[in-house]
Amino acid sequence: MTSLIDTHEKILVLDFGSQVTQLIARRVREAGVYCEIVPFNLAADIIDSFNPTGIILSGGPASVTHSDTPRAPEKVFTLGVPVLGICYGQQTMVQQLGGNVTTSDHQEFGHADIEIKEECQLFDGIGTVGDRKVVWMSHGDHVDALPAGFKTIAASEGAPYAAISDEDRQFYGVQFHPEVAHTTIGTALIGNFIKKICACKGDWTMASFREEKIKEIREQVGDKKVICGLSGGVDSSVVAVLIHEAIGDQLTCVYVDHGLMRAGESDQVVSLFREHYNINLVHKDASDLFLGELAGVTDPEKKRKIIGKLFIDVFEEEAQAVGGADFLAQGTLYPDVIESVSFIGGPSVTIKSHHNVGGLPERMNMQLVEPLRELFKDEVRALGRELGLHEDFVGRHPFPGPGLAIRIPGEITREKADILRKADAIYLEEIRKAGLYDDIWQAFAVLLPVKTVGVMGDSRTYDHVCAIRAVNSTDGMTANYYPYPHDFLGRVATRIINEVRGINRVVYDITSKPPGTIEWE
Repeated sequence: MTSLIDTHEKILVLDFGSQVTQLIARRVREAGVYCEIVPFNLAADIIDSFNPTGIILSGGPASVTHSDTPRAPEKVFTLGVPVLGICYGQQTMVQQLGGNVTTSDHQEFGHADIEIKEECQLFDGIGTVGDRKVVWMSHGDHVDALPAGFKTIAASEGAPYAAISDEDRQFYGVQFHPEVAHTTIGTALIGNFIKKICACKGDWTMASFREEKIKEIREQVGDKKVICGLSGGVDSSVVAVLIHEAIGDQLTCVYVDHGLMRAGESDQVVSLFREHYNINLVHKDASDLFLGELAGVTDPEKKRKIIGKLFIDVFEEEAQAVGGADFLAQGTLYPDVIESVSFIGGPSVTIKSHHNVGGLPERMNMQLVEPLRELFKDEVRALGRELGLHEDFVGRHPFPGPGLAIRIPGEITREKADILRKADAIYLEEIRKAGLYDDIWQAFAVLLPVKTVGVMGDSRTYDHVCAIRAVNSTDGMTANYYPYPHDFLGRVATRIINEVRGINRVVYDITSKPPGTIEWE
């Protein structure tokens, strides 16, 4: 049976280990073209079957000046499709095609100006010869001799071959990173490569993705039963509605209250889902189990692993209760997978574990259904709207599967969770009252494992510090802190200190990602 993906143009991204490779995929998809990321060392085996319309070579941490570092399969350059090399991708293209790369005396990290030297489709509509553009550089090596057939189309102070092209073979390379938001021309440049050089129509949409995934789910599941972990967040909600559309009553959703949800969340999620969707839903209160197992645990990785294991245990129990289920559905997203391990074994470095990534224990006779595994958060929201989900689900800020467990650094207790719930509810209430909720990607409170001296009335206090955090992002992979007015921060701090017993100090986290992560653990 022909896959619906085969009816679309496709871009293949070869991953050389860059932490922002996934952003390349985002930019391609934003242009309405389907793409997949594959590790460079697996690419040779799938290029023919994938049948790409174009290929992009990602950046990476290695140096092509060393003989044992990654290279693109030779097939990439003989396939007859356009190729765009980015940073390390440009360097390995040059080296493999007969040019030369050296370690530079002038490294470039951060913003840089490039000057357009030659007209080229890559810069069509972006600028003319002599124009200067702001880009984002991150390199210690640079090209110092071009292969035959290439010409320089842009240069910077530290990279004389900042952009190069071989128009006849449709090979292009840039030393900078067009995939990151800091490169002001990045989206347009990648769009030119896809639409003008690869001649893609850009007809891949959430409507086509929905159709494809429903077909895949039906083929995978057949007439078997599926159990789905429903958290009430956009990811699990979209998974539940998508799978229900595919297989109907074969799906049972389980909402597990692990005692680490936000204030009133359990009642809201259960009532909203039962009112809007005719889906089998089991509400499981497992707070005593989770909080008991987490008692005394302070290491964040251990917390995540305990919670992941307990989720599986509860789902296994509920699967038996509904008469046996052959499949477990999860709302795993691409950023979860990238931060844990490349989803098909690539070289990107692990940042942290995610409770819903890594498969199932061998004792469980169940298979995973993860239809969102290759999507970013904004794509999931678009799919949710395509499915007609209630805006209360689609517009919700991300909420992690481990819940408040990773917003209480140090030991977790029921008392701490109750304190944090109250502070978080006040914070979100003030955000909504100020009309800021939809302007912010994610906002939450954190209860720190620190106590400070305070004065309340005529008494000395020695209570917890509460950190509040808000960020803007599009995909969860990079984020900037939200620039609240000071009067808003003062109002939130005053309310939390006055209304939440156990907190006497509030601080605002202004760390971006990177270097921090969005969550504290």
